[in-house]
Amino acid sequence: MSGVPQSPTTPYRVYQAVTTVLRPIIWTTVSAKLRKHGVPAARIAERLGHASIERPEGPLAWFHCASLGESLSVLALIDALLSRRPGLNALITSGTASSAGVLADRMPSACTHQFAPIDVREPVTRFLNHWRPNIGVFVESEIWPNLLVMARDQGSRLALINARLSARSVRGWRRFPATSAYLLNKFDLILAQNRSTANDLLAMNAPNDRLRNGRDLKSAARPLPVDQIELQRLRVAIGDRPIWIASSTHEGEEEIILSAHRTLLKHCPSACLILVPRHPERGDEIAALISENEFLTVRRSLSKRLSAETQVYLADSLGEMGLWYTLGSIVFVGGSFPKEVGGHNPYEPATFGNAVLTGPHRSNFREPYFALIEAGGVREVCDGKALSDMLIKLVTEPRMAGEIGQKALDFTQLGQGALEETLADVLSVLDPSLNA
Repeated sequence: MSGVPQSPTTPYRVYQAVTTVLRPIIWTTVSAKLRKHGVPAARIAERLGHASIERPEGPLAWFHCASLGESLSVLALIDALLSRRPGLNALITSGTASSAGVLADRMPSACTHQFAPIDVREPVTRFLNHWRPNIGVFVESEIWPNLLVMARDQGSRLALINARLSARSVRGWRRFPATSAYLLNKFDLILAQNRSTANDLLAMNAPNDRLRNGRDLKSAARPLPVDQIELQRLRVAIGDRPIWIASSTHEGEEEIILSAHRTLLKHCPSACLILVPRHPERGDEIAALISENEFLTVRRSLSKRLSAETQVYLADSLGEMGLWYTLGSIVFVGGSFPKEVGGHNPYEPATFGNAVLTGPHRSNFREPYFALIEAGGVREVCDGKALSDMLIKLVTEPRMAGEIGQKALDFTQLGQGALEETLADVLSVLDPSLNA
């Protein structure tokens, strides 16, 4: 496109200077978070660009994600790419301890995880000099200026896939049109998650000839793994009791969920709630809340056994969502009551054939929820009373829950084409660099 700055803009130069000055503060903050989660010192140093393992020989495809959700969404794409290109290795970077832990068990054998370097020139230089990626694939909203510009300057061909930007982020970038044009022009390919995002990117001066309206890659993510031995053990413990799941819950939602469960118990005393917080480190706080509400509870992180008397099972663990979605038939997806959160991925419970419930706030997944509601696979509950009313209906009419769950499952089958389309787009633009 014409008018794109060829040299770094003043705001970008200011960003470089500020991040360099603030490096000690940035490092203190990010290292403390990883240390809190028990990440070893050698791995924490990856955030300064110090690789903890050697680079494999041959071409390398690098995928950069924010956290666990984005990382899991690209595993199927990485798997497909590696199967198409024998001899290719993959690197996936993210910034959270939870993503590192889960990816360690789910990555393909030719894929390696490292923590992403903080977006400061020296750590980024160290990272790129070691890994020398042939291609770089940035996922969703991961537009880190130094990492992007310096990877391009080193010779990597770059793509932004599954692009999704918040309204706040778009407003921020539009204040600096020349800088957003300079940065977005570094990408050889941009795949927007939906038409709305594509329009936002155009308003941010994205290169029109490299921007395509893609499909949501989360719809094609691999089904979550299930520990079959643990599944059988829990099924024996639960018996034929009605089970419902509240997944990815946030602060302020647990009170609503527990109140709805109390109402459900009046109609179905044997019902059990499996409560899965978005952040398991909130386990103590949520356990105290459950205790205050006088529910008979068991806490997963303490290795306590679920029994016939358990009314609330607090699943404060990571990497077991597939287990909970298999056990239940009704799932309320959290983050949808607090407006500031904006909801979480509806595809994951839908792929297990669950009847999916959501609160009114789901801006992060607006289009998928709209389509799933239209398909009959999701029911919206606007508040706690609506949630309890819907739970009573679905628990007492299991056939209705099954019909909603089947519609949700049928809908997810339509999304599998997103994987092949994304892979074809990426290869059509970036493949020459894999042969370099």
